[in-house]
Amino acid sequence: MRPRFRVIKQRSIDMHLVDVVKQFLHLYYPQKHLMVAAGLAVITAVLLLLPEPDGTAVTDQVRLTIPLATGSQRDVPAVRASDADIIDSGIEGFSAVSHATADTAVPSNTVTWQNVVVRNGDNLSAIFKKMGLSDQDMFRVLNSGEEAAVLNRLFPGYQLDFMMPTTGELAQLRVLKSPLEGFMFTRNDQGYTVEPIVKVADLTEVFRVGTVSDSLFMAGQKENIPAEHIMEMANIFGGVIDFILDPRQGDQFSLLYEEQYLDGEYIGHGAILATQYINDGEVFTAIRYTNEEGEAGYYSPEGESMRKAFLRSPLDVFRISSNFNPRRQHPILNTIRAHKGTDYAAPTGTPVRATSHGRVTWAARKGSFGNLVVVKHEGGFETKYAHLSRYAVRKGEKVRQGEVIAYVGATGGATGPHLHYEFLMNGVHQNPRTILDRLPKAVSIEPEEMDRYRSQTARLLDHFQNLNSTQLFSLNQPGAD
Repeated sequence: MRPRFRVIKQRSIDMHLVDVVKQFLHLYYPQKHLMVAAGLAVITAVLLLLPEPDGTAVTDQVRLTIPLATGSQRDVPAVRASDADIIDSGIEGFSAVSHATADTAVPSNTVTWQNVVVRNGDNLSAIFKKMGLSDQDMFRVLNSGEEAAVLNRLFPGYQLDFMMPTTGELAQLRVLKSPLEGFMFTRNDQGYTVEPIVKVADLTEVFRVGTVSDSLFMAGQKENIPAEHIMEMANIFGGVIDFILDPRQGDQFSLLYEEQYLDGEYIGHGAILATQYINDGEVFTAIRYTNEEGEAGYYSPEGESMRKAFLRSPLDVFRISSNFNPRRQHPILNTIRAHKGTDYAAPTGTPVRATSHGRVTWAARKGSFGNLVVVKHEGGFETKYAHLSRYAVRKGEKVRQGEVIAYVGATGGATGPHLHYEFLMNGVHQNPRTILDRLPKAVSIEPEEMDRYRSQTARLLDHFQNLNSTQLFSLNQPGAD
């Protein structure tokens, strides 16, 4: 009887607790609230008991969509979320998209291509670090061969594609200097091997004509001519036309150039094949010709070089803010002080070009010049480029005419962004705007090469002149834009 008494007593205590709870709930919680809570509890229980569908989301998978340099996109297989975290650490050009279906789950041995487009200020060490690779990985690649020197100086626009298994190892590195040229680094037991990448683009000819109203640059934009080709045309005729002083409203020009396609996709423009500029009725024509040594240049139909020994200006787009003046009043010191060069006002970052072939003898900061580049040329000539924001060359390097050597800035004693350009002949400062007319042109076609020149350019010249006669005639008709 004693155990029975205990059970009854425990049950009465439990019933008493139930009554107390009921009274408490009834007192502090309205009946409607209790009904809602009960309903939610039932729904939750039902959902928990439902079977999982076949398409359960895979929470540890993501899909990477990697844009290529040409503007198209390449989808790569899914990788682990931890791999995506590396990409989210700040590398330009990546976007992670949620991967929502289990039927595309990726095996553990899957490899992925991850893409980085080099921007200003990037360096190889920082890029490898962002990709989760070590300095040791980087040094293995750099020691793969002479071709690895391409990685020592990365230029904006270079594309680096990393093939990395989920283990985090670098299996392959593809470095594209352009869509047509680059190098492939492949891992082996000894380190990495390197092979060149060379692709051939399909070329399409494009012919454009224009008329100068405001400026040559604006006229080119109106006709949808690439800005680079307008600048190149100005450089081609720079030896015979001063595009600051000579262009007049109504001047006409034409260009025949190539567009490049790879696998049916436009990837850029190619070389100018022929161009013409009519300045105040005087016609200048230039044809592209590659000599037996493989050097390309532009010549008149008679074989005369269009290029002077020096370009008229080291900038493509600019405004002259101060000319060469031996007795100029200094804008800061307010004293008579010779201005031994020409100042070209231009935005910070505008490319500065070497005005002739030569060797860099100085590329560092120097007093009121700020960041300065000095180039020594044959024949006792020297050019100086001051107030630069940054350099594109180093001391001792050889440069070619038209090559970008630096960028416009406002360093040193500059009052605003501009380029100070000096021209010296045998150590004596000359007026850069007038000295060029006294200098000889570059070497023209040699007599023994004239037959080759004519045979290679005759068909192109006839084709170009036919296009000109048709298009310029149409352009000059009443009512033509």
